[in-house]
Amino acid sequence: MRTEIRLAALGGQGMILAGVILGKAAIADGKNAVQSQSYGPESRGGAARSEVIIADEEIDYPMVIKADVLVALSQPGYDKYITEIKPAGTVIIDKDLVEVDNPPESEAYYKLPLVHTADRLGNRIVANIITLGSLCAITGVVSKDSLTKAVQSSFPEKILDLNLEAFAAGYDLGRQALENKDKGEK
Repeated sequence: MRTEIRLAALGGQGMILAGVILGKAAIADGKNAVQSQSYGPESRGGAARSEVIIADEEIDYPMVIKADVLVALSQPGYDKYITEIKPAGTVIIDKDLVEVDNPPESEAYYKLPLVHTADRLGNRIVANIITLGSLCAITGVVSKDSLTKAVQSSFPEKILDLNLEAFAAGYDLGRQALENKDKGEK
């Protein structure tokens, strides 16, 4: 088993940190993981991407070739990487930040209110953790328990409760999308 995940966003949306946390959870599950990142010269607002490869065996090539999962929290990220996903891949996008004229053929296509949910919790900065919760519920690529522990180990106590609340909210979004077979607005 080798799962290639690409998280695409703008700098400042926290996708690089999300990739690091996802990798920690995979290792806690007893899997191998490698994370790489790329971002523009701007610290905020430029293109950013985090790639995580999770495998049961040794990872011989540490870069995503064709993603099994694409998460996009920005239009440029979606536009650039949607053509680099496997035909049966999973696509998760923020329904308020990404417009899709021609949805992918994938059966696993989800448009979720990720940033809106962060706004509802009172802090947009946790949209990345909401995204991780949704990704976990939808794909099952790592266990909920390991990802919860990875979130716990990644934040200081003063902001831990908000991040755990964000993770739970994101997990519920993903679970509801699966239960309702809500494959997004096409």
